[in-house]
Amino acid sequence: MTVSQSIWAVLERRNIELGPEGEATKTLTNWRYTKDEGGVVWLVLNRQDESTNTLSEAVIAELDTVLNELHGMGAKALVIRSAKRSGFIAGADIRDFQGVTELGEVEKRMRRAHEIIDRLDDLSIPTIAVIHGHCLGGGLELALACDYRIAIAGSSFGFPEVLLGLHPGLGGTYRLTSLIDPVEAMTMMLTGRAAHAKKAKKLGLIDEIVEERHVKTAVEAAVAGELKRMSGGLKASVLGLGPARRMAARRMRAETEKKAPKEHYPAPYRLIDLWEEHGGDDSAMQRGELRSFSELLVGDTAQNLIRVFFLREKMKGLAKGESGIEHVHVIGAGTMGGDIAAWCASRGLRVTLTDLDPRAIAAAVGRASKFYDKRLHSNLDRRDALDRLVPDFEGSGAAKADLVIEAVAEKAEVKRKVYQSITPRMKAGAILATNTSSIPLETLREGVSFPDRFIGLHFFNPVTRMELVEIVAHDGASEQSLQRARAFCGDISRLPAPVKSAPGFLVNRALTPYLVEAFVMLDEGIPKEAIDKAAKDFGMPMGPVELADRVGLDICLEVARMLRERLSDPMPDVPKWLADKVKSGETGRKAGRGLYAYDENGKIKREETQKSDGEAARGMDADMADRLVLPMLNTLVRCLREGVVADEETADGAMIFGTGFAPFRGGPLHYARERGAEDIVAKLRQLEDKHGERFSPDEGWQVQENQPAR
Repeated sequence: MTVSQSIWAVLERRNIELGPEGEATKTLTNWRYTKDEGGVVWLVLNRQDESTNTLSEAVIAELDTVLNELHGMGAKALVIRSAKRSGFIAGADIRDFQGVTELGEVEKRMRRAHEIIDRLDDLSIPTIAVIHGHCLGGGLELALACDYRIAIAGSSFGFPEVLLGLHPGLGGTYRLTSLIDPVEAMTMMLTGRAAHAKKAKKLGLIDEIVEERHVKTAVEAAVAGELKRMSGGLKASVLGLGPARRMAARRMRAETEKKAPKEHYPAPYRLIDLWEEHGGDDSAMQRGELRSFSELLVGDTAQNLIRVFFLREKMKGLAKGESGIEHVHVIGAGTMGGDIAAWCASRGLRVTLTDLDPRAIAAAVGRASKFYDKRLHSNLDRRDALDRLVPDFEGSGAAKADLVIEAVAEKAEVKRKVYQSITPRMKAGAILATNTSSIPLETLREGVSFPDRFIGLHFFNPVTRMELVEIVAHDGASEQSLQRARAFCGDISRLPAPVKSAPGFLVNRALTPYLVEAFVMLDEGIPKEAIDKAAKDFGMPMGPVELADRVGLDICLEVARMLRERLSDPMPDVPKWLADKVKSGETGRKAGRGLYAYDENGKIKREETQKSDGEAARGMDADMADRLVLPMLNTLVRCLREGVVADEETADGAMIFGTGFAPFRGGPLHYARERGAEDIVAKLRQLEDKHGERFSPDEGWQVQENQPAR
């Protein structure tokens, strides 16, 4: 057996119908293809030394080689598949785009890629994409160039380019809007949300859903022309008319503006303009797509968002390995503990959840059920997740768990009492983790008999949406425990950020000056609407006043007081009115009232929003954004200098994925480099002269000034 034959045999044992092994089998670096007895060529993508298939320039160039040889093979049809268990194709290889700044070069490379995909589209024989797992971005554009798309049950489809500051660039803008309802097509591209197989079938994006064992039969039906194909229907015809497109485009812009301001995220608006002007004219759409994609790619937003993509990949890399964690025991069924338990169960782990109050456990399971109804696509998945989430009124799960997560009140004495009770019952080798948001682990580990297996796992609220988990180390924690904790994050699809134990760790320590400065500005009489608008104009997903209400004013107050007591960082006193609000029960969104008032659905009440524009305009000040953001940057530089975090990339990733820091800026420290350390230091000194020592530049800025830009 040859090397290529042995690879083929291994792939076949994965239960993926890859086609036959025949005399005409040929192997390229990334593709392998063969012709079966019916004349169907099976073309399989398997990028070497990669866990996932992506479309690189080399992959597309090899596809061109295959297309050249099809005619000589006497092919009657072409089937395209992936050999990766993870899925079909995850999109374009972003590494090809990193650091590209020359517009002409980008256009030249993209035009060549279009020519090859167009050749696939123009083949005179039937072409069929057989898709399992994820089919995203460039992978979906490749599939759209085929005549038929057959999906394996459980697959998903989407265009996430908007998350990189781009829109589809390999023909997706016109092929998708021509194939399905144009409004549905635009919604997919504008939001980046994926559609599971059943929805994709309903939209007409795919032609059939089958189990793996029926792939060959479905391919035969496609080759014979027996698969029924859907058309765009009446709505597509109506939207082929300019006036209808203009009306739809106006609505799209209005909806997009609510979440992605044009000055920060130009890609969705370029996509809307493209469709409004040229929808229905594929040639014009293609020319416009090429130009628009290329211009976006070399722009600051896309390059910064591509940087964010690689920050995410770096953090994912930290989560590789085996955790050995199959059973998680969560102590504390409040919002954080209950949601941690629900999330872990949704990712396939057995979870026991305990609390002194049985009603808290019941409420947590109820929240989990609602979350599963929204996020899990099948009744079977929902049932299995709920089966894995076990209410544990006696707390007996601690004796069997591989990982125990404590998520009780943010008070050291309460947490230590829990440890005294739980540690004698834990099994050998199990890890004890605290979800504390700010208390140093050196304070909490007193009395823990195995400090080497005691660590911090700091999740962020809401757990089901925030990707970051701070992995908190202290000088007694073993590297094995920390490695297992990082791998556990990979098990549950979360991003680990290694930090050292210190008051507030990294994210809360950097975020607190941002929030406290907002409180000081409120105390000065600046309208809360103006403060929030300044932050959102800078690019934050929400302003600090609304964020404080989301976090909970009681938690903000506790963390601010603790940091002020334990750190030498200059920080102003929290205004007395904040403590009074907390004492009266006005703790924020969870209480229905804080700095804003909220309705029964947790949304800011209408009367609050009606006066926002006027109040914001009245209170705007040119220094407001700097007053909020620069203390955060100053603290991050201090954390780097003190070794709380190892490097800038981890700090930037933690702030983006833990707080939502303006992604289009590429991270707070990247923004500082782009703006220039010298400029930031000068601005901090101006603010110090005007507002006090809390703006005093940290000495770590001297290091930043002397390092080259990245």
